[in-house]
Amino acid sequence: MHRFSTVDRNGPPMTRAAKQLPAGQPIYPAGSEGLAWRVSHGVVRLDTTGKGGEATFASLAIKGDILGCETLLFGVYTFSASALTQCCLTPWPEGAGNPAGETLLESLALAQRRSADLVALRGGQAADRVLGLIRLLADGAGRVILPTRQDIADITDLRFETISRIIKTFERERILSPLRIAGVHATRSFQIGAPSGC
Repeated sequence: MHRFSTVDRNGPPMTRAAKQLPAGQPIYPAGSEGLAWRVSHGVVRLDTTGKGGEATFASLAIKGDILGCETLLFGVYTFSASALTQCCLTPWPEGAGNPAGETLLESLALAQRRSADLVALRGGQAADRVLGLIRLLADGAGRVILPTRQDIADITDLRFETISRIIKTFERERILSPLRIAGVHATRSFQIGAPSGC
């Protein structure tokens, strides 16, 4: 049975402070109480619990998306969330001056489009799936911080070994060029380029 949230959203400022999270850090488990958050930077993985109790990939949230808005109605998180890359989350709604309804509708429209993108990443040629994910995660300048190879495998429904082989091929063909970003492991940050021969 659904229940309304008992979380105090007007509580002390400390409970409403932004969160900086390193890659791999759990954010919240499904079924727990908490706030809704906007992703200000980074990529968040959302998981559901499989029949055997194991975490199963459900979706992604990227910059601008709202996480956990279901807590406003049901009081608890539906999915478990973890930082795929270094993330910054800010409490949502942001404040009295921001119309929560409009930003929620925008976020829901983006999430619906992202769901269609994620479905496409789980079918077709393996290299196209991985490249599709890379493009989805890249910023406007073509820089991308990749999740772990295992996370990429979970998202694209491919084997870990396949992901490693494809990324090495992309580097060889200069589709991906290594990029140094402070605080990010050298094997995870890249600049997207054009395939060789184009």
